[in-house]
Amino acid sequence: MKLSTYGPTAGRALAALAFAALLATACAGDPAPEGAPRNNPKAEGRSEPEGAGDESRRGSGGGEGDGGRVAGGDAFAPGKVALGLRPVVDGLTQPLLVTGAGDGSGRLFVVEQGGNIRVFAGGRLAPEPFLDISDLTEPGGEQGLLGLAFHPRFDANGRFFVNYTDTAGDTVVAEYRADPGAGVADPGSATTLLQIDQPFPNHNGGHLAFGPDGYLYVATGDGGSGGDPFNNGQSLDTLLGKLLRIDVDAAGGGLAYGIPPDNPFIDRDGARPEIWASGLRNPWRFSFDREAGDLWIGDVGQEELEEVNRVPAAKAGLDFGWDDLEGSDCYEPASGCDRNGVVLPVAQYTHDEGCSVTGGFVYRGSQYPELGGGYFFADYCSGSVYGIVAGSAGLTDPAPLLQSESSVSSWGEDDEGELYLVDIAGGRVLQLTAET
Repeated sequence: MKLSTYGPTAGRALAALAFAALLATACAGDPAPEGAPRNNPKAEGRSEPEGAGDESRRGSGGGEGDGGRVAGGDAFAPGKVALGLRPVVDGLTQPLLVTGAGDGSGRLFVVEQGGNIRVFAGGRLAPEPFLDISDLTEPGGEQGLLGLAFHPRFDANGRFFVNYTDTAGDTVVAEYRADPGAGVADPGSATTLLQIDQPFPNHNGGHLAFGPDGYLYVATGDGGSGGDPFNNGQSLDTLLGKLLRIDVDAAGGGLAYGIPPDNPFIDRDGARPEIWASGLRNPWRFSFDREAGDLWIGDVGQEELEEVNRVPAAKAGLDFGWDDLEGSDCYEPASGCDRNGVVLPVAQYTHDEGCSVTGGFVYRGSQYPELGGGYFFADYCSGSVYGIVAGSAGLTDPAPLLQSESSVSSWGEDDEGELYLVDIAGGRVLQLTAET
């Protein structure tokens, strides 16, 4: 696989492989036995889709509806800003996520794949985990503790939510509780909300976040293997390959959660009412723009294209195309696919540049106003950091703005809107900075 000149050094590439490329990268075919090399999908016999040259790759794109509203004072101009990274936390073990709690404490919470949530506050990493569920999961590859979200009123109710694969490899979304302001949570407070059978070890998604509407959104992958063999992305009778939306404040109907009354498929026979959007392959990190409200999703590609999608947060029932399309290209069928009604990417790049997108955030902090209104994301394999103007119309061809020298497993946002990059191979968290 050819990487750009921004690609990782040989040593870092080996480190990334040692961490098993936790995402469903372009090299994810049928799951290989432990220790076996991953298949190269470019050798799986799929040819370039007919007519899918440069013009096809650019598609029509541009999000959906009124997505990408530009907030006042947006200043980001990719060609006029030099990005940087400032080390903040190190000494972590396979970190996958960093986030604030929205409680005004200024703490950063770091998810480690093995099952721990660590707390960084006052310039130091607390020695005792905030939560340890390492006995509930068997990490490795794309499995382990994958997601964390704090209730919008966490400062008062102490509720937070995790997404992990259990020891059988199936997805679990569970609620835990902590005394507000406490340094540790109660491991005995668990309430399981969702359990989703996973047919293969890869493509678990795993991210979850509260939207501007106060509901919990959960991203699921298509179930794994390669090429979505069960057509889960396009099937409304399964939770796989979807973005789900549930109400964690209103249990009912025999469920530990409620179904928002405006979920798009709540009254459709045979469809799962939790589904908010479909057609996702392996959404690896999504976020909501805290000013414009738009939803951004990084969806990992199969053979050729990595994509970023942007839609208005309130737009329901959208289809992001997989596995009819990979990015803006036809996938199944290889030509002549129907793009009508499908959300096409606002940004995409080929596997000549990387192999696994890590979705990010729109910068809304105050320390670096020159970054305002820029959406920043990265490629896990190459370490390249990209930035596009959040309000761009049409499909943007992103250019790498920084070589992170990291295996970028995630991006995170603190309570003040500052952004952080997570390096799983280096066991560290770095803050995004800028110079004009």
